[in-house]
Amino acid sequence: MSRIISGKLRLDVQTVDLERVISESIESVRPAAEAKTIRLLKIFDPAAATVRGDAGRLQQVVWNLLTNAIKFTPKGGRVHVYLQRVNSHVEIVVSDTGEGIEAEYMPRLFTRFSQADATSTRKHGGLGLGLAIVRHITELHGGRVRATSPGAGQGTTFTVELPLTAVHEDRPQHLTRHPAAAEPPATEAPTLPSIDLSGVRVLVVDDEPDALALIKRVLEMNSATVITASTAAEGFEALRNGRPHVLLSDIGMPGEDGYSLLKRVRDLPPSEGGSTPAAALTAFARSEDRRRALMAGFQLHVPKPVEPPELLAVVANLADAARRNAPSQSSN
Repeated sequence: MSRIISGKLRLDVQTVDLERVISESIESVRPAAEAKTIRLLKIFDPAAATVRGDAGRLQQVVWNLLTNAIKFTPKGGRVHVYLQRVNSHVEIVVSDTGEGIEAEYMPRLFTRFSQADATSTRKHGGLGLGLAIVRHITELHGGRVRATSPGAGQGTTFTVELPLTAVHEDRPQHLTRHPAAAEPPATEAPTLPSIDLSGVRVLVVDDEPDALALIKRVLEMNSATVITASTAAEGFEALRNGRPHVLLSDIGMPGEDGYSLLKRVRDLPPSEGGSTPAAALTAFARSEDRRRALMAGFQLHVPKPVEPPELLAVVANLADAARRNAPSQSSN
């Protein structure tokens, strides 16, 4: 998403076999579908087999739509994938029998960080980026994406339209075309400021595995010891057992949210970690969200996505606060 916003997303343009792209995407999500006994069905039109574009990015589009469909489809449901040619374009259609979408939410569906259930204890995890990425990648290929739903509980259908000549060789101004090898690997890290966090134990609680991995990596590169937890319950036990110097917690998590976690922490005596300095790392970035986080007992409210230098500064400041409080905690 950062590359999309900055205009640096690069496409490796070639002839793409859409049947293969879709089939590989289906196989990658099949275990998740089978775990919920969701039936996956694909129907291909041979006349819509190939387009010009980036196979990896188009597979990302299909994978995001399939993952989204499986997430919001109850056990025993169905997800159908169609590939068909319609006049001068091809369509990839992902249709499910899931929760559906209310009409009032449709205009915001493809907006970054937008979620139909925006409560901090939402049933489903996620940052609200998947559909925004689908829209941007589709538009980079000269296409468009749309969604339809009869309403709550009646399923959703997403349709990706791609022109048969999806990326025009004679119109490079629409795309930045580079060989795949020219793109920096996804694991390449930014240059980080030198902040020594040696001896600092940090507990990070977030239901998003990618967020956990990124924060852990940035902190460990600066010598911190990092404990991770993917739920509030796990985080509470980790705090009691690991006694971190700093707590970083997401707010919006399925089931128990970050506010509830911090309340449980603050109910502990200081000798058991009740006064551990804490920061809320959250996509809830409105001024009222900041006030609520501070009122709940967080020392800092940091909107996502957080830049590594800011993350390091937050941890360093909270670690200093933990050191200042240490004498008073030991006297209790």
